[in-house]
Amino acid sequence: MEKNNVLKSWVEQYSEPLLKRAAYVLSDKDTAKDIVQDVFLAAFSSYESFEGKSKPLTWLMAILNRKVSDFYRKKYHSEPHIKLDHFFDETGSWNNNEVLNDWDSSGKETHLLDDDDFNTTLEDCIEDLPSRWKIPLKMYYLQEKKAQEVSQELEISTTNLWKILQRSRLQLRECLDNNWFRKS
Repeated sequence: MEKNNVLKSWVEQYSEPLLKRAAYVLSDKDTAKDIVQDVFLAAFSSYESFEGKSKPLTWLMAILNRKVSDFYRKKYHSEPHIKLDHFFDETGSWNNNEVLNDWDSSGKETHLLDDDDFNTTLEDCIEDLPSRWKIPLKMYYLQEKKAQEVSQELEISTTNLWKILQRSRLQLRECLDNNWFRKS
């Protein structure tokens, strides 16, 4: 089969699973569509390197992963420096010690991930994170990449990654406290 026909067939067969995965890791349907389009352009450009040792979807997903990583790396490095004034005072002490308190252990949060409203609140809280925190958080927790891999892709140290993830979790906790637990 001719290259153009093969790629046309792939677009018809694999656009939906690629778009679903891209939308999941990017949390933005429009960006996901752009990335999937880039995947097919890259597949067209490097079609000759596809040896058929894997399924076409596997190969396209690998391209998608690289495109998503490139997107996050570019976005991560274009964001301005993040200030932590919100969490700490000028002496380095916590501004609000409530962030250190345990949530209510009455059991109501034990099945929160089964609650659609909670998941919506959690997704909103994740989207409210600064990009420099959101990107590593999504790569590590949603894409389930290893810390070393995330660090390499974002060109940051592993120590910096752990600090970013910790700060992200603190901000998520505060957001969930304000938008879910105190409203319940």
